[in-house]
Amino acid sequence: MKLIVTGAAGFIGSNLVGHLLNEGHQVAGIDNFSYGFERNIAPFRNNKKFSFVEGDLRDKAALSKINCDAIVHLASQKIPRYSNALVTLDDNTTMTKNVVAKCVQDKIKIIYASTSDVYGKNPNVPYSEESDLTVGKTNVKRWAYAVSKIYGEHYIIANHDEYGLDYTIARFFGSYGYNQNLTWWGGPQSVFIGLALKNLPIEIHGDGKQTRTFTFIKDTVDGLSRCIFDSNASNQVFNIASEPKEEITILDLGKLIWRLIRGNDAEPKINFIPYASFGNYEDVLRRVPDISKIKTILKYQPKYGLEDGLTETIKWQTGLND
Repeated sequence: MKLIVTGAAGFIGSNLVGHLLNEGHQVAGIDNFSYGFERNIAPFRNNKKFSFVEGDLRDKAALSKINCDAIVHLASQKIPRYSNALVTLDDNTTMTKNVVAKCVQDKIKIIYASTSDVYGKNPNVPYSEESDLTVGKTNVKRWAYAVSKIYGEHYIIANHDEYGLDYTIARFFGSYGYNQNLTWWGGPQSVFIGLALKNLPIEIHGDGKQTRTFTFIKDTVDGLSRCIFDSNASNQVFNIASEPKEEITILDLGKLIWRLIRGNDAEPKINFIPYASFGNYEDVLRRVPDISKIKTILKYQPKYGLEDGLTETIKWQTGLND
């Protein structure tokens, strides 16, 4: 197949591109390098089956000259913790509309990257694909990202109903690993690893009792690949995550990373950062996936536990400074 991967120079995008090329597919990547890096796609530059367009998906013309069998839409603005909610809402909506328009016009499939953040404040864990999406107040800009992804899901399904658009929606749970962004954009694990490598205190937001279920990038890419190629994935929504038993508090994540880097006998340095320092901000207390649907329909099985995945990630992140 020939596939377009948006956000190809980013974290998930670059890992997916590598996987697809290894499987013999043709890949056209597109990225504007706002959060992606040239180093992430450098290994593919000489691959005859890879082409790359430096372009901005907010411009409808960015995709006009590329033909393909399906588009994997990964490009996105994330939670506006340190930025502008308007940018998150506008960019995500505009990019998704432009990608959907291309897919409808060319009669090709879209594989859409959504997020576990859409489950929001729903207290009923684990979250299945049928769980209610319960976001917070509109004056809390933290929810702009979830709202933009919920809109994207609705917009895609509406285009399926109206124009027969073939789609699969993938809701990612805390992916981490090779090529992850090293700032908070990449998630707490990348920041914690960076701080622990420098023997600096790990910054914990709030009391650290909030939980997440993180997914190693190889498992994320495996699940995503099944969403692309398995015909049973058509017009379905899937959680892509590790096992629910991998749920961990953010405080314990920091302590685990400290131990893996500094050794079992090293007392972790922890610095608690009040939520008030972020302004009007709300966090999610627990985030636990139900992955029975993707296991049953697409035969997906995560292979990496958290400690194994973090060990691989720490090796990669350490190597960036060698």
